[in-house]
Amino acid sequence: MASTNSHLAFQVKRSIPELVVPEKATPHEVKKLSDIDDQESLRFLIPVIWFYRNNSSNNPSMEGKDPVKVIREALGKALVYYYPLAGRLIEDRNKKLVVDCNGQGVLFIEANADVTFDQLGHTIQPPSPFLNEFLHNVPGSDGILGCPLILIQVTRLLCGGFILALRLNHTMCDAFGLYQFMNTLAEMAKGAQHPTIPPVWKRELLNARNPPRITRIHYEYPHETTDDHQQLHDGLDQTNMVQFPLFLNSNQIRGIRSHLPSHLRSACSRYELLTACLWRCRTLALNLDPEEVVQISGLVNGRGKKSNKGLNLPVGYYGNAFAYPSAVSKAGVLCKNPLGYAVELVKKAKSEVDEEYLRSVADLMVIRGRPPFKITKGHLVVSDVTGAALDKIDFGWGLPEHAGPATGFTLISFFMKYKVGGEDGVVMPICLPLFAVDRFRQEVKKITTEAPDMYEITEAHLVRLTSRF
Repeated sequence: MASTNSHLAFQVKRSIPELVVPEKATPHEVKKLSDIDDQESLRFLIPVIWFYRNNSSNNPSMEGKDPVKVIREALGKALVYYYPLAGRLIEDRNKKLVVDCNGQGVLFIEANADVTFDQLGHTIQPPSPFLNEFLHNVPGSDGILGCPLILIQVTRLLCGGFILALRLNHTMCDAFGLYQFMNTLAEMAKGAQHPTIPPVWKRELLNARNPPRITRIHYEYPHETTDDHQQLHDGLDQTNMVQFPLFLNSNQIRGIRSHLPSHLRSACSRYELLTACLWRCRTLALNLDPEEVVQISGLVNGRGKKSNKGLNLPVGYYGNAFAYPSAVSKAGVLCKNPLGYAVELVKKAKSEVDEEYLRSVADLMVIRGRPPFKITKGHLVVSDVTGAALDKIDFGWGLPEHAGPATGFTLISFFMKYKVGGEDGVVMPICLPLFAVDRFRQEVKKITTEAPDMYEITEAHLVRLTSRF
């Protein structure tokens, strides 16, 4: 039984999980991940979710078709091209991750929920309070090594809509790589025989150089002499963390921009603006020691950059291809200065990412034994997936009402597209200690000039951090 403080309750009945294998024979081989893929910080499972209304009337060819059957069959076809995703991770020498492309398959769950799309309301925004209902954890499937790399659950709704929830081993691909796989899956569901963009492996393109050499400063990783993991557990009460959605509409985003000096207003991207705003509001809410060093790390995609800056990765590359450079400040300085100070730091950090930066990250992984990203109470990692086109996945029934990561994590948040009352905006799952939620809300109110009723954080919005993810 699913239930939250929103008082919505419903039953989800699931069939026995099955393994979907490639429809045709695929090569049985071992493929190495890149040194960007093979980071300790990417050895986790990320849940992503798509919500679809019943729009079959807009496409008569899908009338009467079962989304579970259509997507299951399309999955077998797509895995012929993306056969490494049907394999299992194993460790080579020095804990190097490699994929045993053994064709064992992807876990698939068929389900039915006695609830309509409209009844779900705003619970479709992350963090999804019903994630455990729409993405069942199959016992023994949630490890990194020797487990299915993807788990998919397709849940039919009473109204004829459906929900596709997916759990991905992040070492295999990033948001852009996931989009490419899902788009192929959607193409196959609509009858295509071949993907529009064939997948490209070539993970060696992002391996460390020989000899490896660290040529940039990487604040996102801990110093070799510090125990940042202990700092986190000393500083944040992990038993009292909650998560809630922060939605900002276009008017509120303009309100935030109005706090910038004139020279920054037109020169600052939405990503830079929201990253700086979130960093400052979070730091204020945590009430940290003014001398404590705080930082925010924003993911910067290495694809599609010009040859003098970027990696020139081939079209179809679906591995991880990003870095997360850090903006760093003392907490007191960040909080006392206007927003423009934080924006300047975020812009500077983002500008550091070029081909050499990515090469330096890959080399650092080899030299220092794949350290995780810095884990301290004053560190936040943000990922803007608004440009990853996850909301463009159409299995034949139209575009999803919402798509993106289903939850944030203790020190990780995501920027996603979201629409309220027909108005476009950005939603972010925010993770904070319970004591900091109200102050965070007040700081956001100040910087957005006004806060609509939609944003008022009530007990119904709060999701306790008990998720297995």
